[in-house]
Amino acid sequence: MDKEDKAVLPTEEATSGAEGQRKGRRTSSRESNRRMMEDRPKEQSDWEEKIIQVRRVTKVVKGGKKLSFRAVVAVGNGKGQVGIGVGKAAEVIGAIQKGVVDAKKSLVNVPMVGTTIPHTIVGTQGASRVMLRPASKGTGIIAGGATRAILELAGVGDVLAKSLGSRAPLNVARGTIDGLSRLRTFEEASRLRGINLRQMLS
Repeated sequence: MDKEDKAVLPTEEATSGAEGQRKGRRTSSRESNRRMMEDRPKEQSDWEEKIIQVRRVTKVVKGGKKLSFRAVVAVGNGKGQVGIGVGKAAEVIGAIQKGVVDAKKSLVNVPMVGTTIPHTIVGTQGASRVMLRPASKGTGIIAGGATRAILELAGVGDVLAKSLGSRAPLNVARGTIDGLSRLRTFEEASRLRGINLRQMLS
């Protein structure tokens, strides 16, 4: 009987050891996959995002009201490109993601002279008007709300801005984008007028 018991015990230990090795292999493979994912170099994107507004909106449907969220998001790379987008979804995160995608579809190029804009301009959208004026170096961004977020993402360092009329964040943001999209450098203006730069500045 003792011999049989001795013969049985090693087999049980062997089976338990084999199961432990299998579990160990599974955990080690999972850990190695996690480490590989963590060790991968993350893609550094030049684009920055700023949330201008998140609102809860309702839509009247048959049987009640449907709740959803609307996010106004601005996207820019700090190198003269900026855009604004609107996203709607049942969750806030989904609305923000849709807004980012929409913003990247409507990017505008902002011409700059040093760290400021070339000339004064007034952007309009609905009842909102946004006045943008160039400023001397070291002034910084004198603006507030949606206008400030968009100018920072565009990479403008010195500018004076004032919101005129309606102060609805979406209209102010679109008015700012309208003004930035209509900016022209001196070279572009002289080319459109058909004169050289020296004649235009004289």
